[in-house]
Amino acid sequence: MESGVDLQPSGSVARTDDLYAYALSKTLNTASSPTTVGLYSSCPDRINLILQQTQVHMDQEARRIEQRCAGGGSRPRPVNLSLGGLVSLLFKLLFYRPVWAEEHHQENRRFVYVHFSAWHLAGSDLLWAGLVLRLCHAMQVHFGQLPMSLYRTVQYYEEDEIHKKVVTEGPSGLRPKMLCCCPLWLFFLFLLISMVITCVGLALFGFPEEDMGHINGTTAKQVGVGEGVALAVLGVPAAGATKFIVQLVKNMLRSQDRNINSIMDNTQVSSQLGFMNEVRKEMWLLSNFIHFMELFEGRRIRVVMRITNLDRCSPTKIVSVLEAINLLLSDQDSPFILILAVNPEVIVQKVNFADGFFCREDRAYAFLNRVVTLSFTIPPLTEESKCKVFHGLTRQTDVSEPHRRKRKVCCRKSTHDESSVEIAEDIHMPLMGKTTAAVEMVEEDVENLIASAFNSFMRSDGGRLNKYILDDSMSMRRVINSIRVTVTIMKHLNTKVPPPENMAAMVVLANYWPCRLSWLLNCLEDDQQRLEIDAGGASDREGSKTLWQVFRESRVELYLIREQIDDLLEQDADPEMFEMLLKVDFPFTVKDIEVFAPATVNLDLTIRKELGQIRGVSKLKDSGWTGNVVPLPIKTIINMSVEDVCSELERMHLNANYAKVVRDNDLNGLALVFGDVDQLKLLFPMTMGQWTAFRLRFWGFPSDRRQTGRQTASHPGTTSTPSTCLGPHHPASQPAS
Repeated sequence: MESGVDLQPSGSVARTDDLYAYALSKTLNTASSPTTVGLYSSCPDRINLILQQTQVHMDQEARRIEQRCAGGGSRPRPVNLSLGGLVSLLFKLLFYRPVWAEEHHQENRRFVYVHFSAWHLAGSDLLWAGLVLRLCHAMQVHFGQLPMSLYRTVQYYEEDEIHKKVVTEGPSGLRPKMLCCCPLWLFFLFLLISMVITCVGLALFGFPEEDMGHINGTTAKQVGVGEGVALAVLGVPAAGATKFIVQLVKNMLRSQDRNINSIMDNTQVSSQLGFMNEVRKEMWLLSNFIHFMELFEGRRIRVVMRITNLDRCSPTKIVSVLEAINLLLSDQDSPFILILAVNPEVIVQKVNFADGFFCREDRAYAFLNRVVTLSFTIPPLTEESKCKVFHGLTRQTDVSEPHRRKRKVCCRKSTHDESSVEIAEDIHMPLMGKTTAAVEMVEEDVENLIASAFNSFMRSDGGRLNKYILDDSMSMRRVINSIRVTVTIMKHLNTKVPPPENMAAMVVLANYWPCRLSWLLNCLEDDQQRLEIDAGGASDREGSKTLWQVFRESRVELYLIREQIDDLLEQDADPEMFEMLLKVDFPFTVKDIEVFAPATVNLDLTIRKELGQIRGVSKLKDSGWTGNVVPLPIKTIINMSVEDVCSELERMHLNANYAKVVRDNDLNGLALVFGDVDQLKLLFPMTMGQWTAFRLRFWGFPSDRRQTGRQTASHPGTTSTPSTCLGPHHPASQPAS
């Protein structure tokens, strides 16, 4: 590449996955929080490898930004606080308050990593509560229990939750608390000095006592007024200090995770007053504490929580964890980034079988779309990568072995976060191992391309993409994050990058019409395989053919199976807008889709797999059939003209009079597919054997439709019902490739 950085993947698993991890890390570094990433793959090894690599790249990017900004202003505080830093933090917690500016922006950043394996708590009744407990415990270990307890004691007020957040002019930061136009710390310092002086004076000199005379033979003395005032002055602050210390000790003994556990044990709270609401308050406290630490350290802090093994749990518990994610994202200022690393096919199937789903929005895909702000599907392995993986497995290695030859991975417990994975950087890094100048050159190119892609939505003349954006902020965030990932991957995969507007259009296409795009990719793949089979291994696919032409040729077949893929079609936006995008504004070709394929990570591969399974069932018809009784593919029948039908009847050695009937009644392929079977039987006075062969050739075996669970076919020799007809009222018939 022109930047001089070795970013071209060699085809190996490590290099390719490292690129995907790099693109994901770049997006998470710039994405606004809260963010939920759906990291989808059916291979747990690849998921774990990409998670580790993503952490490496995110930390490297954070250090690089910090070094770049070091000369322009004050450096942020170190993560590991010294004794003086800890004292400063406690002092700021006691006597300062956070102030937020309208243009609050901090370029420096760091990430705190928390790993939650759902399988470890799969036996719990409240799996989602375990996720919250894991998060709270990790934050206490990372930041320390004393600062968090002190924050709860002196900074946390429940009524602040219902008050509007105060935003002031000027820079954000920590401002001293004021008391009577005087800084609170100065008032306490004066009070402390006064107490010390008073105590020293009392200890050394005391106060003179007035002689009241002799009463009953004894000398009566009276304490002076000054001493009484001094005792009062000492007593009030001492009582306040005692109360503060007791409250602090109480908060230290009852940490966040213990508070949540006590709420769980309280049946009155959990069943009547709302357990979820109490946990939400604890999350709000945790978010505010992290924001306070951001101002103290002088950098943004993002908590990256990786959720794994969720697909191994039961459907009800999966749904509960997804609802917990909604809880963590309920606050718009939440500093959390959640990475949901799962096999999407398993998740979708289990969520659809969960109890309590009554409407379309509760189905799996719609449910995930309400939570996930960036869908990142790890593309399948290339043929060369599969060979390398297979070779590694035969040598008793795992998927990540080629990668470990290049990088030393040391999984150990960090001083702050026991779930962190530290990866040594003294070995060559494929993507980030070059000079800072070369890296920044690539970064500048990528940022310019991303900005150009965003500008295609905000052009003053309206542009071509504005009309395709939905009025849903969640879908907009998915588009923004997906554009960042796609542009980064395309820049590093291709020497000649497509126009930014085309990359943005492809992201929109995959985000808003995932079912139709997956159908297109299936058709292209099946056509390519058919070409290779018919040509004996060679293939010569027409690359100039537009995607709309491909869809137009196969949309009748898609219509026939519409009831079987109802939940998939519900994800798609307006069909007319889909046609306008591919036919008018962005007429992508087959060659274009091949270029975009490695970077289209925002398209869920499970949709394509499910469509392929439905479409491929008809191939079973060919098993054990010979001669003219082999059922024709539905796509072939739909595209047959009248003469094609006559030629097919001739190949079946049927009576020539039937061809005349076909011509007289203009019976093309569409007429055979959508026509009424009773009327067709009247037009063809066939014998039982001829009718059986005709029906099998054009409609397939009747049990195919029984297997779909939709309708049952009648016997060919009896009065047939419309269930044997491949018509619009009976879309259950299986199409073939």
